[in-house]
Order: sequence, then structure tokens, then C-alpha cells
Amino acid sequence: MSAAESDYSIYRKVVTQLMNGEEQLPSLPMITLDIRRALADPNVSVARLKQVISKDPALSALLMKHASSIMFRSSAPPRTLEDVIRLLGLQEVDRITLIHSLKSLFTLHSAAHKQLFIGVWGRLTRHAAISAVLARPLGFPSPDHAMLASLLCDVGDLAVLSAFKDASQVPSPEVYTRLCQEYGQSLSVIVLKKWAVDQSYIDVVRSARQWDVDTGGRLGLVDLVNLGLFHALRDDGRQARLPAIEQLAAYRKLAPPLDALDAGGGLALVSAHQDAIQRTASLLR
Repeated sequence: MSAAESDYSIYRKVVTQLMNGEEQLPSLPMITLDIRRALADPNVSVARLKQVISKDPALSALLMKHASSIMFRSSAPPRTLEDVIRLLGLQEVDRITLIHSLKSLFTLHSAAHKQLFIGVWGRLTRHAAISAVLARPLGFPSPDHAMLASLLCDVGDLAVLSAFKDASQVPSPEVYTRLCQEYGQSLSVIVLKKWAVDQSYIDVVRSARQWDVDTGGRLGLVDLVNLGLFHALRDDGRQARLPAIEQLAAYRKLAPPLDALDAGGGLALVSAHQDAIQRTASLLR
């Protein structure tokens, strides 16, 4: 065994211990659990929900930004947190709460941790933004549903990073990428089950990157996620590993003119909405 392979086997052992429960998997923050418990109550009032959410000023500000964004344009812009909750609806509040939790979920123990986190978070937010912006023109009713599904799709990559608590253990970017490719999907499923998220998100994780997966005749959530992921990976310089877009099951469901391609072989719809994608990604950073 070469020295590089020996080093990799050490990193694999750390991640395997995490998967086997020998190291603690990341948990949702208590405020997130409080909000999700309140949302699960069919009789919860807007006033009660506002009381719980207002304990987290950063989340309150994020909800306001989402409600004021182009995706939720309304004749009467929301002015209070109660206005925001009514405009977004309880399901959207739940999704945005989870989105808010993800970024602060993983403790960064060193500058090396932070560098790896910034790289993966940038890719995740780009993926989520593309899927969210594509949602409306492709007939999908909830941009935030697509956004959250895209972020959760690769939450296992963040969980891999959480396995390395000692600064001296942090893998190189190349080794980290390899670990994510080997363990990311499985860890995503394990983490999402621990968090008791809706089964539809777990199904998306299992079908992500299966470019030819057949999900039926109509465009579904996994199709939207895979279209966003395809373009995010292209933007990330991983084009050599990708199939031609015409080989994607999701692409074959698009009717003209939505299936028009740009000069680079991606959806013209993505190229035409770059400003909206950038604005949406900025909501997550």
C-alpha cells in the first residue's frame, strides 16, 4: 500500500466511525427543534409561532429576506414577522428554518476546516439557487421546497467534515472530495433520518446524481434537484465527469422552448436567469 493510500485509509476509518455511531452525528439546534415542534401542532397560532421564531434574530431576518425576495413578490410587502409567516405559510417557514440551521450546524475547528467548508457551502448554495430559480418557470410550485431539497442532497459532505475535530486531522481538498464521493450520500441519508425530515427529501438524496433515473412522466422534485446539480457541477469545473445534458431523464421531460440549450451545452433558462440565481444564492451566505 502506498503512503497516500495508507493516509486515505486513516481518514476512511474516521468517517466510518462517524457512520457507525462511534462519533456523534451533528444534531439540529434546539431552537430549530422548538420551531419544528410548534409547526407540527395543527392548532399553532401565528402569534405563538412568532414568539418562538423571534428568539432567533438571525432566522427572523432570513425569513424577512425570503418573504421580500422576488420569489414571493406581493402587492403588500410584509412589515412584521407575523406578516412574513402568513405570506410564506407554515411549510415554507419550516423549510427556511432548516436551511438556516444548516450553515451554523457544523463546528469549524481550524482555518483548514473553514476553507473546506467555504468550498462545499459555495457549491451547495449554487446548486440550491439554480434549483430554486428553475422551479417557477418549470411549473414547480415552491422554490423553497426545491432549495431545501438541493441543500439536503449533500448534507453528508458537511457531515464528513464534522468527523475531523482535530486540526491536525483535516484532510487535503483532494482527499476530502474523495471521502465525500465515497461516503457523502450514505451520510446524508443517516443524518436526515436522525433529523426526522420528510421522506421525500431522503428519496431525493438516494436518486441524486442518478442522471437517467426515471421518476415518471411529469417533472418531479428529484428532476429539479438533478438539473440544478448538473449545472452547479458544470460551474464548479467538473464537466468532464458529467454526461451530456440530453442524457438526463430530467432534461427529456422538458418541452420546447424550456429545453433550449446555450452555447455551452447547458439550459438557456439557467443562463438567462444568472442574476436571479446570484441573488438567491446570496440569501444563503
